[in-house]
Amino acid sequence: MTDTGLEYKGVASISGPIIIVENVQEVSYDELVAVKTPTGETRLGKVIEVTQKAVTVQVFEGTTGLSPSETRTRFLGRSLEVPVSTEMLGRIMNSFGEPIDGHPRFFTEEKRDVNGYPLNPTAREYPRDLIQTGISAIDGLCSLVRGQKLPIFSSPGLSHNDLAAQIVRQAQISGGGEEFYIVFIAMGLEHDDAAFFQKSFEETGAIKNIAMFLNLAEDPPVERIITPRAGLTLAEYLAFDQDSHVLVLLTDMTNYCEALREVSSSMEEVPSRKGYPGYLYSDLASLFERAGRIAGKKGSITQMPILTMPNDDITHPIPDLTGYITEGQIVLSRALEKQGIYPSINILTSLSRLMKDGIGKGRTREDHADVASELYSAYAQYNAVKSLATIIGEEGLGSRDKDYLRFGENLERKLINQGRNENRSIEQTLSIAWDTLATLPEEELTSIHPEFIKKYFPKIVSEVK
Repeated sequence: MTDTGLEYKGVASISGPIIIVENVQEVSYDELVAVKTPTGETRLGKVIEVTQKAVTVQVFEGTTGLSPSETRTRFLGRSLEVPVSTEMLGRIMNSFGEPIDGHPRFFTEEKRDVNGYPLNPTAREYPRDLIQTGISAIDGLCSLVRGQKLPIFSSPGLSHNDLAAQIVRQAQISGGGEEFYIVFIAMGLEHDDAAFFQKSFEETGAIKNIAMFLNLAEDPPVERIITPRAGLTLAEYLAFDQDSHVLVLLTDMTNYCEALREVSSSMEEVPSRKGYPGYLYSDLASLFERAGRIAGKKGSITQMPILTMPNDDITHPIPDLTGYITEGQIVLSRALEKQGIYPSINILTSLSRLMKDGIGKGRTREDHADVASELYSAYAQYNAVKSLATIIGEEGLGSRDKDYLRFGENLERKLINQGRNENRSIEQTLSIAWDTLATLPEEELTSIHPEFIKKYFPKIVSEVK
């Protein structure tokens, strides 16, 4: 693509953030466009559709104030690029990677295409090694592995912002000696939520290892579509050029998808499920598949997208399609939240498909996999007993069922529930897990190898009960 230097006066039509320019030559898809308003202001846009007669341009800052006859456009011959540098750590940027924290601009002149570069699937390495979040319900039962995509499914009003901030503050990799950074991408945030995250990171000193890309609810929807791509471009630079391990948190993907639907509607595209564009799956995949590890490279990119499920509906297109692309999910429960349990993670509907490859002897602890299996099994039994108790009353339960009732209550109150500033090690998490399992008779622990029971099962069971 080359900048033709030609400036075109007038546009055929304006609809939402979309303008149509006719009789344009030598223009490519995704090409950057300079749009000059009648007042002389220049806005950026990109080509999103090319036909023989016309070119469709998406204007990032919106089309307010544009005139069909007086608007001028110039096609720049390149895709949108954002700066990349280690200087961006500890800083807050807008959707285009420009600083908005009041500190000086970056010295770097290096820029990268926001769409990233194609990666040969055969060059991918299988995700391994644990990222410790310090949160027992995640580390113990839905372990996060380097290079994985593990989303958090929440609902409006739940404490996903607190959970996201805690993960950012506490996340670390085992061992040491390797650089570990966080890229925090916020889309469509209200001012109070943005202030909460900023204050949380600054007060704890975590901000120095965080690059924060911030898009507010009042910003144009088109910028929301650019924000995650800009953040992931920096993540790729840190991981594969600087040999660092990078954890990327994206919140809220529902806001991103709503922006995508709004732009699609402006283009009068045929809608698919619930009005979202038919390419929602491939669009989400273009973001999530930028996670992973590359053969011959030391670094890695791990993603934790956060999305709020409309009407608490896990079958809604956004969580539904996200589940197909990612390797598991962490689901927050409104019922647990009402009980005052934080984080309100429903462990029965949550899973990490790559957990088995990041835990065990030499990685976490030899008994980790067995303990997790037993906790899942026993908690499922607790829920069955709890349902029975609502019908016949707790007095009608047998002693075994009452043990499971106590076990489930202990699990929720002691293992799942923890302080918003409480950072637990893997050893602490497994210790609490064993104390919780001690509520049950030893013969009920059928998923754990006998040698692990002998080594780790609390000896003074009566005190635990």
